[in-house]
Amino acid sequence: MKWNKKHIFLAILLPIQVVLVQMAASNPDFVERYYSNGIYPYIAKFLRILLGWLPFSFGDVLLAFLLFIFLRFLYRIVKNKFKNCVPKFIHFFAVLSVIYGCFYLFWGLNYYRKTLAENLNYQQKKYTTAQLQKVTESIAKQLNIYQFKITKNDSLKVINKYSPKEMYNLALNGYQNLEKDIPQLKYTHKSVKSSLMSLLQSYNGTSGYLNPLTGEAQVNDRIPKTSYPTTVCHEMAHQIGFAAENEANFVGFLAANYNNDVFFKYASYRMAFLYCYSELRKRNPEMAKTVIAKVNKGILKDFSASSQFWQAYKNPFEPLVKKGYNAYLKANKQDKGIASYNYVVDLLITYFEHKNLNKMN
Repeated sequence: MKWNKKHIFLAILLPIQVVLVQMAASNPDFVERYYSNGIYPYIAKFLRILLGWLPFSFGDVLLAFLLFIFLRFLYRIVKNKFKNCVPKFIHFFAVLSVIYGCFYLFWGLNYYRKTLAENLNYQQKKYTTAQLQKVTESIAKQLNIYQFKITKNDSLKVINKYSPKEMYNLALNGYQNLEKDIPQLKYTHKSVKSSLMSLLQSYNGTSGYLNPLTGEAQVNDRIPKTSYPTTVCHEMAHQIGFAAENEANFVGFLAANYNNDVFFKYASYRMAFLYCYSELRKRNPEMAKTVIAKVNKGILKDFSASSQFWQAYKNPFEPLVKKGYNAYLKANKQDKGIASYNYVVDLLITYFEHKNLNKMN
């Protein structure tokens, strides 16, 4: 039986890394100062410069390779009937230790930084249903305006004719404009790719993801194009260090909303409306009916087309994938799991009320 000292060292390092990550998780001020605003921006820029120029997703290839290695490992263990398997398991945990370390060093520690609300000095308070209704109606008005600007007819569905690559380039404009008002949301060195696993993502119900090992933003290029701009901006928000899904959603909304392009504007209000309307419908269905009745028919057609797209990919495995991702989010301080996506409403309420107050002043 052969023993590899490097493998043993790396395997022992795994539980030590877990303890260190948990210590970091209990000190958001430290993470914010020394990681999220310290070494992380340099790591992120390096990865985006290193791989951003590639025309394909290197991260997808890496994931496929790691999956192959894992399956080969299992096959060999079973084939040899678990004979002399201890060194092999040590090797496995050594590899796992390296991946775990890279995950948190390259990006994952951002889960434990200070909240975006604290970074933006947002004084968040519990909002009333009446406040939610008012903001949702305000968003609906803007959504109607941009739908009409694009189609010139309130009954026509918006058709976004941009290609994915065009939208990846256009997304930079929003971040450049946003940086002028909120410098901490600066984005440089684009690295956004169409995922090679877009079909698989459609079946597991995801629009995109950030590969933390390569720093690439991966977008499912099969999703409806009316929601594409906010998905791109959402994944870019992850790249600049906002790991929490609700915060990435809000930053994605801002970046799309600050964009000069009308399709990005439409997508931003589209996303904001869907989140706020969904929350309003849970709280007061009658209020929600009143609000949705004021939305242009062309927008409702857009919502219906999007729903039909996702319904076409429904399958028995999707709930299992979501349960796994839910567990992953909870393990990384996202206490609400997938439900944390909906907490973007808190940020939207604060933003729109602050925006309306400034208009009055």
